[in-house]
Order: sequence, then C-alpha cells, then structure tokens
Amino acid sequence: MDFRKKLAIEPGSTVSLADINPEQDGGIESKEEGKEKLSGILDEITPLQEMLYAEKKHALLIVLQGIDAAGKDGVCWHVIRAMNPQGTYVASFKQPTEVEKAHDFLWRVHQRVPAMGQVAVFNRSHYEDVLVARVHNLVSKQEWSKRYHQINNFEEFLTENGVTIVKFFLYISKDEQLERFEKRLEDKDRQWKISASDYAERDRWDEYIEAYEAMLSHCSTAHAPWYVIPANRKWFRNLAAADIIHRAMLDMQIESPRPTVDIDEIYRRYHHAVREQ
Repeated sequence: MDFRKKLAIEPGSTVSLADINPEQDGGIESKEEGKEKLSGILDEITPLQEMLYAEKKHALLIVLQGIDAAGKDGVCWHVIRAMNPQGTYVASFKQPTEVEKAHDFLWRVHQRVPAMGQVAVFNRSHYEDVLVARVHNLVSKQEWSKRYHQINNFEEFLTENGVTIVKFFLYISKDEQLERFEKRLEDKDRQWKISASDYAERDRWDEYIEAYEAMLSHCSTAHAPWYVIPANRKWFRNLAAADIIHRAMLDMQIESPRPTVDIDEIYRRYHHAVREQ
C-alpha cells in the first residue's frame, strides 16, 4: 500500500481532524505483520541513505509535528535508526534565544536545513511559529497569519534547490495522550520525559487542534505536502512514516557516484601489495 496516497492532505483542502480516525491501521491484519513490513522497508532505506550521502546531489528534510506524546521521538528511534548517523541529524526548535528573536522567524531554521547528501529531522520545526505562537498569543494574529505564506515560499525555495521535504503530523486522540502520560508516570525509566507544561498544554487541546487544522489546510502544497499519520497505534505510525520516507527517497532516483580514481590502476596496486606480502 502506498501510504502517501492514503494519508496526504490535498493542497487547498480544508482539514477537519474530527474526520480522521487516529486508531487507523491501514488495513494491516496484525501488529506482527506491521512490524515485519517495517523491518523490510528499513532494510531498503539504509542503502538508499548511504547512496544519498555519497552522491551529494539531493537532501531530505523530515518534519515531525504533533501534540505532546504523539510519538515524534518514537519515529526517530524506530524509523530514522535505519540511517547512518554520519549523514543524518535531528534538530529541534523550541523557545528562541534572544539572538534568534532579533531575526526573522525562519532565520534559525534555514541554518539547520540539510546540505546535499544529508538527512535532517526536525523534531518540532518552523511550524511552532504558527502553533505555539498562535495558541499562546506570542505574536499578533496579523503576524502569525502571514507566516503560512512565508513558510510555503521558504519550502518551495528549498525544493527548487534539491531538498525533498516530507512532513508528518502525528495524530493521537486526547484519551490516548492521557494513557501515555500515565505510562510515563509509572515507568521510572521514562519519567525524564515528563514536563511541567504537559497538563497545562493539554488544557489547550481544542486550541491546538484548531491551529493544527489551519496549518494543514494552509501549508500542504504540491512541493511539500503534509501527511496526517494516525498515531494511536505506534507500530502503524512507524510503518506509515517509513513507507512514505522510502518512497520519497526512491523518487529522488539516487545513484552511486562514479569513482574518482582509476580503478584499473587501483587493482594493479592491490595485486602488487598482495604479491609483496
């Protein structure tokens, strides 16, 4: 199944998350089958990323957004692990520093865009500036409403310069979030993930959903579409994300670069070295 077709937000459409079931499993018969399919996809992503790094003609930017406990870190652990750390990194955009505040809101983001041959994961991204900034009234409506257009222009510029952008909104239900909060409390090894703001932000659930819907409606474009990943089932979340990343990399038509040395000469030196042993 091509999850891109099933989960992409049509550019120009008006999104209502109430119409999307976060429990979806894509028709996969079992968790075990889903995990098996994921393993096969990750095995194919690994050599593609190695060729991407070697060829240095393309870059991949993966954007992860979602409400607290939606599974952004989980996607990093279970999907991005297929990639060599030498050509992959994760960046997170939280409260800006004073230096960053002195520039436009995309200034700090552009510095973390992947170079050719690299894969970057934005675990929270430039979209925080139309989410948190909107919900908490950090800037005026007049200012954050202009940012949709500015973000679209920014992403179009990146794609025109060789950066493929894959954007995932990880969608969980309010009940599922509370269950995950409970598990964090009960597991001492995961209590470090608890934030004092978790429940304060949860009280703003409806405001965030409204902001997410606006983000998806305004910023799903032909060059950088949004994918809404039903994320109540963690195994399906990982499978869907991996499938879409894999297909995006295949579309790049990555090829191994030609050697920069005379292979016949290297063979000659190799055989000479063997004889000298």
